[in-house]
Amino acid sequence: MWKRGEKVPYLALARTFACIEETSGRLRTIEILSNLLRSIIVLSPDDLLCTIYLCLNKVAPAFAGLELNVGEYFLYKVVAQTTGRTTERIKADAKEMGDLGLVAESSKSNQRMMFQPKALEIRGVFAKLKEIATTTGTAVQSKKADKIKGMFVAGRECEARFLIRSLGGKLRIGLAEQSVLQAIGQACYLTPPGQDYPPETLNAGKGHNSDSIKAKIDEFALIVKTTYCECPSYDEVIPVIMSTGVLSLPEHCKLKPGMPLKPMLAHPTKGVAEVFKRFEDNKFTCEYKYDGERAQIHLSEDGTINVYSRNQEDNTTKYPDIVNRLRNSLGSDVKSCILDTEAVAWDRENKRILPFQVLSTRKRKDVNESDIKVQVCVFPFDLLYLNGESLIRETFEHRRSLLRQHFTEVEGEFTFAKSMDSTNTEDIQEFLDESIKGNCEGLMVKTLDVDATYEIAKRSHNWLKLKKDYLDGVGDSIDVVVIGGFKGKGKRGGQYGGFLLAVYDPNNEEFQSICKIGTGFTDESLKKHSEFFKEHRIDEPKSYYRYDSAVEPDHWFDAVQVWEIKCADLSISPVHKAAAGIVDSEKGISLRFPRFLRIRDDKNVEEATSAQQIADMYNNQDQIKNSAQDKPDKEEEFY
Repeated sequence: MWKRGEKVPYLALARTFACIEETSGRLRTIEILSNLLRSIIVLSPDDLLCTIYLCLNKVAPAFAGLELNVGEYFLYKVVAQTTGRTTERIKADAKEMGDLGLVAESSKSNQRMMFQPKALEIRGVFAKLKEIATTTGTAVQSKKADKIKGMFVAGRECEARFLIRSLGGKLRIGLAEQSVLQAIGQACYLTPPGQDYPPETLNAGKGHNSDSIKAKIDEFALIVKTTYCECPSYDEVIPVIMSTGVLSLPEHCKLKPGMPLKPMLAHPTKGVAEVFKRFEDNKFTCEYKYDGERAQIHLSEDGTINVYSRNQEDNTTKYPDIVNRLRNSLGSDVKSCILDTEAVAWDRENKRILPFQVLSTRKRKDVNESDIKVQVCVFPFDLLYLNGESLIRETFEHRRSLLRQHFTEVEGEFTFAKSMDSTNTEDIQEFLDESIKGNCEGLMVKTLDVDATYEIAKRSHNWLKLKKDYLDGVGDSIDVVVIGGFKGKGKRGGQYGGFLLAVYDPNNEEFQSICKIGTGFTDESLKKHSEFFKEHRIDEPKSYYRYDSAVEPDHWFDAVQVWEIKCADLSISPVHKAAAGIVDSEKGISLRFPRFLRIRDDKNVEEATSAQQIADMYNNQDQIKNSAQDKPDKEEEFY
């Protein structure tokens, strides 16, 4: 333990990570992290923010766009150079052990040093990682290498393991962001921040029964989670917690332009009958589901306009046309706002929507408006903020009314999502058919007045999506990551004839195989995929790929691209590892008859369909539901 006022040693965090890595239960994991945070709150409160970022393996909020950009081979070289071993030996050991972090730790322990460098501190490690992320100019790799070597040489015990894992982008200890937020709430209830030293309250739960302690912890954690959804920046949230406490967060950390929030998402449904079953007597509306890219448009008080993607990436330089045209649609009294919209490729000559594939050909950043060949039309469907006031707790009916009242449509530039308010089954089916004829994916069905707030970062049952592809099969398309390729035969010779696909498990930070795919491709698209993935070949699978040797591909790929696919159904698999341990104690889930639909450029690989979603989709199949006893709906979780 360190003393009050001292900087927190990085070893305290590394040992905490090691304990969490050896722990399987989520509650115990949260308790371990919470205990470290409580110590920091009492002894070194200024280090809490850095600690949270290191727990999440981030150096800044998502919308800041700061990435370490440290390649795996680069880390092999740095570890080799620092330990006096060869790169080939380090690489071979990493393949055998499945973890470069463990290789780095064991290589480090075999070194003898004449002088022990100054011990690493959390604040110093975080600062160095941020420097690595922001390093530019000449000799970038050399500068990064020097910073990494300096930290690595000073590492003690298990510090090297987690330092190298952080640099590689995966801590691999199963610490999801929701667990970190829960731990913050738990720590702040049990050991309130801002006390004089020595603190009067070290354990607020002392003398209370376990039920009342749990209720208070959950109350604090919910405030932290809800606030972070509205204000997704620890730079803003943590200082408020430290100065005025968790209970004051809703007052100080609010939704505001320039800080994108995670969007509300919809649950898939298989047909109109399921919509009526879900909504019963509630008023609801149907909207066209546009086949484009989610665009959250922010207008700040100073006139600045930003466009953010569904994963909070700043897309402003990708859409200068949206920025410049927005003013044509603003009402005279609109000073600031946040719009939830879909940006869709638009054929100006024929005045019609174009497929998503056309939109995906646009350049991704630093676009000159004069060079734009693919035009877009913005279809706003929700208003989340207007003139200094958050609207997320208002009903959708009220938000939609304000949207139509304060904004003006401009053909081909800014058009309200086409909607229909009806509870007639035939009307809805007809509207669904119309949406498909209009080059849309189907319908979004939303409650208007009951349970109709905007549920940030949640896949809510109060928004349902009814797509043309959902009316048969499993009821939803699936977003998967390509992790391997199988050599083609016959007319597919010389390229890949099939691919190994995976879903992402955020709890274990791993990609789990779900199926092989070889259908849904044209000869031209297969050629393009083959050329693309040949550029992303790796010699062996990443340590965080989970698969069975029975489906090992001819070539492994770095996890860099998300595909949307469709399948006939899901089944328990003795070979594939998706959602292993969730539905069956040992076996995973695989897809039958998968077919390729499109590339999802708007998603990063960690936003692929999750292991839990795959398990839910499996359980939601009619044949599974019919064979299982009725169970109450699980409580919705954030994200």
